[in-house]
Amino acid sequence: METTLAHLEFVVAAANLPFYRELLPFLGWTVLHDSDEVVGYQGGNGASVWFVPRSNGAANDYDGPGMNHIAFGAASQADVDAVAAWLAAKGIPARFETPRHRPEFSGEGATYYQVMFESPDRTLIEVVYTGPKQ
Repeated sequence: METTLAHLEFVVAAANLPFYRELLPFLGWTVLHDSDEVVGYQGGNGASVWFVPRSNGAANDYDGPGMNHIAFGAASQADVDAVAAWLAAKGIPARFETPRHRPEFSGEGATYYQVMFESPDRTLIEVVYTGPKQ
């Protein structure tokens, strides 16, 4: 059997949908669905991400059980830097001293260059370039 990632669904506050409506197109994702309470986007590999309304007030804890973060792959280090600049312009702090190279995640002559940040719903998001150091 062979499978691929089909989609991810994130439960978010409806008031935060504008953040995702800006972020995903900026990252190059295409709108699949956009209504008052649900938005969905498709990436170049066919996988989709969906943002749906929450039904209770439980807070996300990315250090607790469950998913820690979602990572979007970038084509270049410059793309990661562009995301970092976009975040800064919106007053969204980068987390964990990023953007930065992570040599512990790459082989010789390569890099793992990332920026990490938190969405308004406390979902940890990473944008990462992996490949030859540029």
